[in-house]
This record gives sequence, C-alpha cells and structure tokens, in this order.
Amino acid sequence: MSPFPPAGPFILFGACDRHNLGDLLFPHLAAALLAPREVVVAGLAARDLTPFGGHRVRAIGEVLREIPGAPGIHAGGELLCCDAWEAAAMLLPAEEAPGVIAQYDGRPERFDWARQVLGRDDRAPYCLGKSQSLQDGARIFLGVGGVDLDRRDAVFRDEVLAKLAAADWIGVRDHRTLAHLSAAGIAATLMPDPAVLTAELFGARIRERAEPGEVAAVRAAFPQGYLAVQFAASLGDDATLACIADGLARAAAGRGIVLFRAGAAPWHDDLGAYRRAAARLPGARIFESSDIWDLCALIAASASFAGSSLHGRIVAEVFGVPVIEGIVPVGEKVAAYRETWAGKDVAGAYRTAWAAMLKPGFGNT
Repeated sequence: MSPFPPAGPFILFGACDRHNLGDLLFPHLAAALLAPREVVVAGLAARDLTPFGGHRVRAIGEVLREIPGAPGIHAGGELLCCDAWEAAAMLLPAEEAPGVIAQYDGRPERFDWARQVLGRDDRAPYCLGKSQSLQDGARIFLGVGGVDLDRRDAVFRDEVLAKLAAADWIGVRDHRTLAHLSAAGIAATLMPDPAVLTAELFGARIRERAEPGEVAAVRAAFPQGYLAVQFAASLGDDATLACIADGLARAAAGRGIVLFRAGAAPWHDDLGAYRRAAARLPGARIFESSDIWDLCALIAASASFAGSSLHGRIVAEVFGVPVIEGIVPVGEKVAAYRETWAGKDVAGAYRTAWAAMLKPGFGNT
C-alpha cells in the first residue's frame, strides 16, 4: 500500500525559507509532480520568498500542529549536514548576519543561541523526527545529500541517523551519502537531485522569462553570447579571485561575462566579491535580479556556465548549456554529485525513484 492517505495536503519541508536557487526550486518541482494534490510549503521559520520566485513559507511547528498526520516530504538539499547553528545563521537578515556570525561562530554557545532563535532543541533541525506533532504522518527524504556526515560531531551525526532510521522512505542524491547511510545500516535509494526536472517541468516558463527584463538586456548587451558565472563567498579571497578572473578572461574568447548570485543567504554568494572580480574583467556585468526564474533564464540562455553552485550546474546541464570545468573551484557536494551522475539519464532515474516512493502511486507519476 501507499504510505500516503488518499486525500489531504502534503507538507513540503526544507531550507526553502532562505534565498538559494535550489532550495527555492525544490517546492515548485515537488508540487508540480504531486499535482493536483494540495501542498503546504514549510521551513524552520515563516518567510515570504515570493519576491524571489519562491513560496510564502510557513513555520514547520505551526504546520505540524495544524495538520497532524500529514505526510512530510523533505524536498531536497544538503539537509543531512546542516546543523542548528548554520540553519539559524542563514536565516538572519543580511545586515545582522556579519555581527552575529563574528560573535558566535566556532564557539560552543552558538547552539544555545540557535536554540533560542529556532525554538527547537534539534541539532539537525532540517531533519524531521518522529514526534507527537508528526503523529502517524509518513516522512520522506527526497534526493537529499550529506557528503560529509561521517566527519560531523557524534551528537549531530547520531541524531541525523536516528531520524533517518525512523523514516518511511529515503532518497539520497550521491554515492558518498549513500555509503554513509549504508555503513549505519540504513537503507536508501540513490536518486538524482530534484533540479534535474527543471527544464522538463518549467522549460517554457523559463524560456519566456528570457524575453523581457534583465535577461533580455544581458542578451542584447552580448549578442555574441555570454558566460554565466557564479562562485561562493568562500572563494572571495584575493588569490582565488585572481585565478578565477584569469581563467574567465581566457575562456570568454570574445563573449561577455555575467556574474550572478545563486544564493543571497549568509554564507552563500557575496556581491562585494563579485564587484572585485568584475573590476578584473573589463566589460563584465553583475546580474542584479535574485528571482530564481530570472536566474534559471540567465543560465539557460547562456553560452556556457562556470560556478560552484550545484544547482546552477544542474540547471545548465538540463538546458544543454556547457559547463566549464577547472576555473571556479567546486566543493565535495558538487564533486560527489558529478561522480555519481555524469553521463547518465538523470531525469529518467529521478522519475523511477519518484514512482518507487509513491508506489502504488497517484498524481502525475
């Protein structure tokens, strides 16, 4: 039998309460696949991300109290390695984040601060556990990641593994995460990241988005084509920026260079670093919009993509945009995903895993 009730809403839960391309895309993708069933989008905090193409996100505690027993789907992302401190800090307003991070980062009391901010005792708050609030609702992990789970502290790791052990179905997006769970005796299905269905489900919307507005202005400014470029704030030191700029200058070969932020939340992408990079690249342009549909359109209309963002890379790949390797350093998350899925039918693999999760199925499967 299906683990889901025949009627009622689904809770789509994740880090969709802060600005990041993948996290804001995930609920759109899951909702499209679940249609016509109702979905409620929830995060750790109530946030209105609609100005950026996201959802009006509700706080998970409130949602679970209001609709106990509803199936909860972790909609995707590196949720298995996001601790309470990181989660709370990334929810901070941009003007507050530097001061709070400077005060607490690396200090034991950061978790006390996070507990007060989030109103939760979990060390791994983006993983839902069996609780009185959840009652009998099924819990699904859908294409999530946890590449360095084996290197996290024991308290955090044990909590994540205990929550996963009690889940109804687990899909992980890379072979490293799968190995970590297997070593703990937890069964999981290997499946691609949900963003592999971006072109299939929203291709027309994204192509239309390239016709007006800022994407159209970029295309007009660079009729010879442009490189869509993104890099994380952690790559913003002078030496790394110099290497990135030199590589981009060589790769551009007469085309334009457009720098964009895949994530505006703390610890994601930094406009200051982009401005310093642009100063090294005459004619380079910084894309201003943070709307995820504009970002997807910018990538889809580009001549090539270079970046550290996993979801920037995936969007490029599903729209047939070449990915330039070796200019922007990528982390373990991207490396593990690339090792797992390079050259494979990712959309087909995702559909197969989705059907297995829903078995015997309903909706648009």
